[in-house]
Amino acid sequence: MDIIKVSATSRTSAVAGAIAGVVREHKRAEVQAIGAGAVNQAVKALVLATGYLKIDGINVVAVPEFVDVEIEDKVRTAIKIVVEPR
Repeated sequence: MDIIKVSATSRTSAVAGAIAGVVREHKRAEVQAIGAGAVNQAVKALVLATGYLKIDGINVVAVPEFVDVEIEDKVRTAIKIVVEPR
């Protein structure tokens, strides 16, 4: 299972669909965002995905955590949100 990477310019509905699809298929999704704009888009997508999954009778919880990510030989701090059924 791949990590769903979100940027500040990501379409909220597309990310929400990806989150819902991965949770349906793998029972767990990981969303990663770096920066305030990206985290904003990720949280909005999470809210939409929660609604999509609730229609299918799947209630989810989201657990945020900090992770270090290496990009172009530099370590950056990202927010990772783990989404799993309750």
